[in-house]
Amino acid sequence: MRIKRTAPHGTQARRTALIAATSALVAGTALAAPAAYAGSDRATTFSASEAKAASNAVLEADVAGTAWYVDKATNALVVTADSTVSSSEIAKIKDGAGASADAIKVKRTPGTFNKLISGGDAIYASGWRCSLGFNVRNSSGANYFVTAGHCTDGAGTWWSNSSHTTTIGPTAGSSFPVNDYGLVRYSGSVSPSGTVGGQDITRAANPTVGQTVTRRGSTTGTHSGRVTALNATVNYGGGDIVYGMIQTTVCAEPGDSGGPLYSGSTALGLTSGGSGNCSTGGTTFFQPVVEALNAYRVNVY
Repeated sequence: MRIKRTAPHGTQARRTALIAATSALVAGTALAAPAAYAGSDRATTFSASEAKAASNAVLEADVAGTAWYVDKATNALVVTADSTVSSSEIAKIKDGAGASADAIKVKRTPGTFNKLISGGDAIYASGWRCSLGFNVRNSSGANYFVTAGHCTDGAGTWWSNSSHTTTIGPTAGSSFPVNDYGLVRYSGSVSPSGTVGGQDITRAANPTVGQTVTRRGSTTGTHSGRVTALNATVNYGGGDIVYGMIQTTVCAEPGDSGGPLYSGSTALGLTSGGSGNCSTGGTTFFQPVVEALNAYRVNVY
């Protein structure tokens, strides 16, 4: 369900589970209509305890290709399942929820959830390519940028070109899974800018459901969509589960990982993963950038 980081041409990927460029990440179309679920004739409002029990059941089932969040209006647990999730796995989740199974609403999305790896420009580790998120500074004026944690995980030095001749600097922090953010320090000849493409970024905030947002990445460029949920949990498989994600309809593909999600001059998130591609659509997830900035004590500029 993560958006994969992409291995550059001619470079052997160092960690194939995270780097394979064949899987795609997508958003840009509305979610599929809800599938039928047990108890659909019940009242549509559930208790907080039912929602918690349902959420625990999904986490315990550990089905790769699922993401979930609580609908604040009804306390229903909305589970988004990609094309790899079988009917028996959905049944396993509901069986685990027991008496709270009626609180689970299942939605299908095309494709497969995978990690994807001025804001949005290509950045290169020794064996893969990702996208720069936002340039930031600490209180001493030192320059850094934030990107996805599944990009910085295992990465040492970063370059701005695929031939690795122009050095950006080293990874200074990395948090993945649970979170999906990382920090890289500028130490080479590359000069950072406070923009995403031609858009000046002056502040950071958390988005709202229904908000129109834009994403920029080194594979697919600039695309827009809307926020469909907050505080989503995403299971990418292999024990890689991330929490507190922004769920959207903005498309993305491998190599877009770590790129910026923003609205006007406001930074919102870092591209984590999703399903599909920018041709067929799907569902995408973003690490809230405010959490990353607070963790590293840095600010956009």
